[in-house]
Amino acid sequence: MQRITSRQNAVVTEFREAAQSSRDTLLLDGAHLVNDAIAAGLRLRRVIVAADALDVPEIARLIDRLDPRRVDLFAGNASVLDAVSPVRSSSPIVALAARPALTGTLFDRPSSLVVIVCDIQDPGNVGAIVRVAEAAGASGVVVAGPGADPFGWKALRGSMGSALRLPIVTMPDVHAALDEARRHDAQIVATVPRDGVSLFDAPLTGRVALLIGGEGAGLSPQAISTADLRVTIPMEPVVESLNAAVAAAVLLYEARRQRTGGAGRAGLDLNRATVAP
Repeated sequence: MQRITSRQNAVVTEFREAAQSSRDTLLLDGAHLVNDAIAAGLRLRRVIVAADALDVPEIARLIDRLDPRRVDLFAGNASVLDAVSPVRSSSPIVALAARPALTGTLFDRPSSLVVIVCDIQDPGNVGAIVRVAEAAGASGVVVAGPGADPFGWKALRGSMGSALRLPIVTMPDVHAALDEARRHDAQIVATVPRDGVSLFDAPLTGRVALLIGGEGAGLSPQAISTADLRVTIPMEPVVESLNAAVAAAVLLYEARRQRTGGAGRAGLDLNRATVAP
C-alpha cells in the first residue's frame, strides 16, 4: 500500500477532478458505495483509505476484498482525505471506478417500466429517483436534458448505490428519450399537477415510460402534448405540486401495485418503524 501525504499529489488531483465531472469515472465516497460497487462487479481503479482507519473492521474487510493486482491502493493522512472526499466530514475511504456498462435497451421486455427524468437539476433528486426506481422494480432510468449527472458523486450518494445496479441512460434531450420509447411501442405517461387522469385510474401495466418533470417548471408543453396519457396525483387544492422524487415514488409504487396485484416482497413494517431524531 502506497502512502500519500501531500494534497498536491497527482492522485489527489485525479480524485478532485472526478468530483467535478464523472465522465467515464465514478467517485465513490464512503464505505457503503465502495462495498456496493464491489458487489455490483464494477472495476475499482484507485482507492484511498484514511491511515487512521486501516484497522477499522468495516474498512479492513473492504480492503481484503480488493485485488492488489487490479486496484491501486493508497493510505492518506487527514489532509489528503479532506481533499479527495467532497463531503463536509470526509469519509474514511474514497474510490475511483469505471462507470457501469449498459447492454441492450431499457425497453427490452413487454412489461418494461422506465422512468424518464426530464431536466431535473438537483442531483439529490436524481439520486433519490434512481433509488426508488430500483426499489419499486423499474427496468431503468433515462436522464434526459441538461440536468444533474446521475453518476456525479452527489447523485450517487443520493441513490445509496442503486445507480451502480439499475440500468441508467443519459440522453441529450427529452425528445430523444421519447423517440426511443416510441420505437419500442411504450405507453408514454406524463405527470401533470392538474387536470390529468387520476393516478389511481391510470393503466400502468405493460411497457410504460413515466415522464417526471424538473423542479419548478415541470414537463414542457411539448412533452405533455405528445404523451399518450396525462396523469395527476390527487392532492388537496392548496398544494401546488410534489417534489420530483416524491412524485416518482408515488407513481412507481402505484405501477408496482397494479403489476403485482397488490402483492410485494418484504418492505417497511410501519408498526415497527422508528423515526430518527
